[in-house]
Amino acid sequence: MTLRNPRRPELEPVEISVLADTGAVHLCIPWHVQIQFQLEEIDKKEVTLADGSKQLVPYVGPIELRYKNRIGFAGALVMGDQPLLGEIPMEDMDLVVVPTTREVMVNPESPNIASSIAK
Repeated sequence: MTLRNPRRPELEPVEISVLADTGAVHLCIPWHVQIQFQLEEIDKKEVTLADGSKQLVPYVGPIELRYKNRIGFAGALVMGDQPLLGEIPMEDMDLVVVPTTREVMVNPESPNIASSIAK
């Protein structure tokens, strides 16, 4: 996946590996990605972690995401040591996870252009 800061076009986009997590909601990035892209903190969000504990984390953005023939924009929670792609950006880009291979791919029902429901 390629990430870039759409507010700072002079900064080079970066190709990164992300962990797709259908149990997560948001895009999560480590603090060094926030610094690299000079992403402004917009707010803070309280998140519930897998162990049930709660943590207050920075919410930054916007971030432009590109994967194959898809593009999306998202805010991100700054936490963890690895980028994590949650359900909201995956739905926005019309991406699906193949359970048998644990691979993210373009939705085969709409391979040429992202599809969404708006009703």
